[in-house]
Amino acid sequence: MGTPEFAVTILDRILQAGHEVACVVTTPDRPAGRGQHLKYSDVKQYALAHQLPLQQPEKLKDPAFVSHLQELQADAFVVVAFRMLPQCVYSIPPKGTFNVHASLLPQYRGAAPIQWAIINGETETGVTTFLLDEHTDTGDIIGQAKVPITPEDNCGTLHDKLMEAGAKLAVETLQKMEDNTLSPLPQNADGLLKPAPKIFKDDMHIRWDETAENILNRIRGLAPYPGAFTLLTEKATGKNIQLKIFEASISDSKSEDNPGMLRIFDHKMMKITTKTSDINVKILQIEGKKQMKTLDFLAGFHLENYIETLV
Repeated sequence: MGTPEFAVTILDRILQAGHEVACVVTTPDRPAGRGQHLKYSDVKQYALAHQLPLQQPEKLKDPAFVSHLQELQADAFVVVAFRMLPQCVYSIPPKGTFNVHASLLPQYRGAAPIQWAIINGETETGVTTFLLDEHTDTGDIIGQAKVPITPEDNCGTLHDKLMEAGAKLAVETLQKMEDNTLSPLPQNADGLLKPAPKIFKDDMHIRWDETAENILNRIRGLAPYPGAFTLLTEKATGKNIQLKIFEASISDSKSEDNPGMLRIFDHKMMKITTKTSDINVKILQIEGKKQMKTLDFLAGFHLENYIETLV
């Protein structure tokens, strides 16, 4: 049971390991894009390409869907980046239902564990397999694998590392189920827990009065999607224009300007002041235009048309 690319890789490894996939469950097709054409999930595309039985229930408690799952007589259910399952579903298989989560639980429970780990400046994260219960990401842990976060990582690169680690751990977990050697342990939720809620627009907005390190972590944690942003204000109209930043670095210099001041040097370099050091912008995208390197962007950008302090 899954939806995005992260789940596809795990499904593929399960098949490669020789397990029989009795059914694939994914989300219903949804209209997307300007033409509002129906879009298949990544998991559906994979299932169709490999001729796997497919289910796309609108409601997970639908009696017909639940009955179909029972008739499959599957030994186990594997859940990856899907929806919260009701008890009437996750309790069906005799060996249990487990989830592959992209964090070292109990830390970063929620919808966006990869993004928040980077935003919060973590140097290590990982993947966890755990048995489902009635709450979100709280079930007994089966296995974990640690993954380092390098200073060069962004959400995209870390996603791919965790996807590979998650696929390996999922296959190991299925093998333990098959061998009847599972030893699940309750999550140790003592101490400070860092949540990983869904990313909203306010989480994407850069606050220039923060430290350069915190700002850089936010940029990395939201790249390549959805992108951290700031606002440029047109002098003539007072209109705010969204400017997304996808790659940046911390400068050796610290200007005396107030945080958020935009400076351009020789039409080649863009610097923005923060609470600590300046930020060098490397890849960006102004509203209505494509993503580009700063050097290319500055070739057609006129700072004199904008208020120099970003908001």
